[in-house]
Amino acid sequence: MSTSLAAPEPDLDLAFAALGDPVRRALVTRLAQSDATVGELAEPFALTPQAISHHIGVLRRCGLVEQRREGTRRPCRLRADQLSVLSGWIDEQRRAWDDRLDALERHLADGADR
Repeated sequence: MSTSLAAPEPDLDLAFAALGDPVRRALVTRLAQSDATVGELAEPFALTPQAISHHIGVLRRCGLVEQRREGTRRPCRLRADQLSVLSGWIDEQRRAWDDRLDALERHLADGADR
């Protein structure tokens, strides 16, 4: 059992489902540039701040975004460390498939030599 105080890893299912929505991907892209409030995030979209708040809520629940209070402001911040968890999972899958394809290539080459 880990006693680390580090933030928990994002739920992969929730995170990938959240990133399946183009608005949420755009919000992640925007937050990768700098922190922003819901109002600031809503500006380029034809969506209400309430709709953006809903999308931010989804990203918060899966651990990709956090929101803090600064007086009356509530800026959102991308948790880039959590994106690296998703990237790590993708890299693991890529390595596993590369290994399988390399094994298949060796098997086919051995069969051709016979």
